Amino acid sequence: MRSTIFTLPCALAVLLLCGCARNYVITLNNDARIYTAGKPKFEKGVYIFKDGNGQKAYVPAGRVKEVAPASMVAEEDNSRFNPSKR
Repeated sequence: MRSTIFTLPCALAVLLLCGCARNYVITLNNDARIYTAGKPKFEKGVYIFKDGNGQKAYVPAGRVKEVAPASMVAEEDNSRFNPSKR
């Protein structure tokens, strides 16, 4: 009984702390990426988010290709441009 009283609050605390902070990546049409501290909100044709300094910023929806959690975005492949070595 004593271990249940201790385990349940600890498990709840871990779940709450893990679920609070989510980083998102906004990928633009030109493949540029914007990393945000929270989930961007879509309002009136614009994605509104907080940047790295905590300032409110926005991007028009027409420039956005994808909004995804940072854990779901693949690392950028830098092999697109490989100059030939002669």
